[in-house]
Amino acid sequence: MSTKVDLYDKKYYINRELSWLEFNQRCLDEANNTENPLLERVKFLAICYNNLNEFLMIRMPGLLSKTPSIAQSAPDYINGDKVIGMVSERMNRLYAEYEVCWKNLRKALAKEKIRIKKIEELTKEQLDCVRTYYKERVHMMLTPLALDISHPFPFISNNSLNVAFRLRGDENGVVYARVKVPDTLDRFVRINAGKSKTEYVLIEDIIKDSAHLLFPGMNILGAYSLCIIRNADVKITIDEAVDLMDAVEESINGRDMGYPVAMIAESSMPKNMMIKFLKNLNLSEEQAITTKDALALSDLWELYSIDRPVLKEKPLIQTTPSDLQEDGDIFDWIKKRDRILYHPYETFANIVRFMKQSAVDPNVQSIKICLYRLGSDPSIFEALKAARINGKSVSVLMELRAKFDEDRNIRWAKDLEAIGVHVVYGPVNLKVHSKLLQVVRLEGGHLITYTHMSSGNYNVSTAKQYGDISFLTVNKEIGQDVSELFNALTGYYGERKYNHLLVAPLTLKASLLKKIENEIKMHEANGNGHIIMKANGLIDQDIIAALYKASIAGVKVDLNIRGLCCLRPGNPEVSKNIRVISIVDRFLEHSRIYYFHNNGKSEMYMGSSDMMPRNLLARIEVLFPVLDKELMKSIKTNILDIHFADNVKARELKEDGTYVLVKKEGKPLRSQQWFIEHNGCWQPKK
Repeated sequence: MSTKVDLYDKKYYINRELSWLEFNQRCLDEANNTENPLLERVKFLAICYNNLNEFLMIRMPGLLSKTPSIAQSAPDYINGDKVIGMVSERMNRLYAEYEVCWKNLRKALAKEKIRIKKIEELTKEQLDCVRTYYKERVHMMLTPLALDISHPFPFISNNSLNVAFRLRGDENGVVYARVKVPDTLDRFVRINAGKSKTEYVLIEDIIKDSAHLLFPGMNILGAYSLCIIRNADVKITIDEAVDLMDAVEESINGRDMGYPVAMIAESSMPKNMMIKFLKNLNLSEEQAITTKDALALSDLWELYSIDRPVLKEKPLIQTTPSDLQEDGDIFDWIKKRDRILYHPYETFANIVRFMKQSAVDPNVQSIKICLYRLGSDPSIFEALKAARINGKSVSVLMELRAKFDEDRNIRWAKDLEAIGVHVVYGPVNLKVHSKLLQVVRLEGGHLITYTHMSSGNYNVSTAKQYGDISFLTVNKEIGQDVSELFNALTGYYGERKYNHLLVAPLTLKASLLKKIENEIKMHEANGNGHIIMKANGLIDQDIIAALYKASIAGVKVDLNIRGLCCLRPGNPEVSKNIRVISIVDRFLEHSRIYYFHNNGKSEMYMGSSDMMPRNLLARIEVLFPVLDKELMKSIKTNILDIHFADNVKARELKEDGTYVLVKKEGKPLRSQQWFIEHNGCWQPKK
């Protein structure tokens, strides 16, 4: 189809960074939502703050450098300086809203007899208790560092909580000092308040109160909390003399040493003092974020851990498919038909069980697995260890460069190597983000492949909080594809022929573009074109342009994009047939599903890849087809359609880049709650 509209015109694209910040706004909306249980609101504010810190650590350095990588590219081409200004203004508004939210949450917590008190609000007994705690547990852990001519400005580590002091001595006039708050101390220090109340005081307030013990003989003119955010987007440099593990270890060791990108400080800090700190940190005034008391709110997870079930969502009761008995043979269950498990509604323990059964089954010959974020739970490790002890051939592709999990993955890799597991790290220039597990079993003289693929990691902990779909099959051609991919990953990665898998960066993007183009042709011939995509991010310009072309042709396009979305819906020229929603709720939406109506001969793909340049060009990703038509129909009807029917938590993206709650028409439907109440309905009938 030809069109005179320039589908790549920047006016049709939302800025990537502003879209990212809008996602954080949606999380903040949940923290402000009084219909959510109180401690769940506290949790969402902790998530907001942590997200924004990560934005500063990872995204801001790319903006400041003005040389974006593939992972940092944006399709709207806005001038770098202009973007920085827009981002800074938006972040400051977010911090102001955090402050209001935290103030309201403190009031709501106080009504539930959970109080965060100022020093001046403590009773005499509580004050004595706090000062005793300081002397016995805190004082010896602190190192006050003077800031004057004889003392160089101290290094302030990334994302650490600090207290800056303004002091006056007899001889030196006004001077400054800094104290780092040890991260081994609880941020919220519980004080004796009796059985009916839970009361806390912040650790920095305790330190400020006892400043005279840190600086005896000096007049304390002021004390102000601050955090420095540094560049944590580590670059891994590899040459012939250094292997990948050594290079990653060396890089992450310097993460806390990256250059400063922002200072977050109490708004009461005097202007001249703030300028002094900014100058020593080589930061501009535009890189300063001030707040009254919304500082280091990621520590709110400590409050979320309070044992008050009535203030949280009801615990999720995870299930197992009715035809998979606890003592049943999981191999027989998989052989009967292609299977899915929808986490966290259905337990990930069944995947661990599959691995444990494989480890002891005498017919299992080999196990291969890709690990991206394994987490701290040892269940997967123990299964692999048991398999090795029982003489199985065990191969693990461990991605060492999973951001913020590098150190943990290195430890797991070394532990696996120590028990005789064959550990490899994949291509040097590509992250392996694929979620693959293959068990090869000898049955009747033939080797049968049992394959597991997923949108989620082999992480037992996050599988209780992330909405992911596991897929299990004995399909021979898919098994051959996954075996071929493993050979490419452990050998030399390059062009391979796959029967069904779409593999990035080789074929995935081109295949999706071809399927979108085919849907346009089908619609022009039959008038029933429909594309559905559920993903975490939609940034790739070619994919967006193709969806615009489909919309212009009249194809109905429904997009459920949890986070970043650079497509601008609702534009009469290019996107009047495109709807975009985002769902932020109790569980993190993480599954990826791509559906093409194809004139009734529908196609569906699931897997690990989002529609972002980093996924399509800089990672090894896999999308796999759902070949079982009954299973595909069930996923569309009982998962995809339910998400798009959500009128409680769903927010719709408007043309100007903002999101509004979906209009509540008819009976309220909250998709995640619906999945809990209809758990397992996506399993096809026997």
